[in-house]
Amino acid sequence: MSDKKVYLPLTDIENVLPILNKISIFGGLSDKQLDSVFKMLKVVSYDKDETIFRQGEPSSHIYIIKSGRVRLCMETGNAKLALIEFGVGDCFGESSLIGIQPHTATAIATENTELIVLSGKALSSLYILDKDSYIMIILNVAREICRRLTQADNTLLHYVLEEK
Repeated sequence: MSDKKVYLPLTDIENVLPILNKISIFGGLSDKQLDSVFKMLKVVSYDKDETIFRQGEPSSHIYIIKSGRVRLCMETGNAKLALIEFGVGDCFGESSLIGIQPHTATAIATENTELIVLSGKALSSLYILDKDSYIMIILNVAREICRRLTQADNTLLHYVLEEK
């Protein structure tokens, strides 16, 4: 799994800047702050059908898709329920990392995939090095989690109203 993978420094920041600038968790950071955060990012590759992390495993990274696609699935007994599929520029894993919770789903690369990652250790070091950047990222993650929770609430409400 992810602990056996090789995490390489992100060396082509200029090429992925358009992707990184659209990531909501980096919103509101100055160019100087972004530069500091981007230096903490790593890159890791996964082959098609390779598992990135499993449901119930401890969280270690925030993931941003540089290329490829990732499907999140929940495992219940012998069944896998596909929840969502992420593409280039999408971010996942942040709620588990910030919430200090095990992953609630399994992430699988649905094609050869390259991920940009921010480790929990790097995020913790950001707290020491630049509290303003850390606070902004945590606030942005909280906003993203609230957006997703609202979407989930609306989806549940739709199904409840459909049954009546």
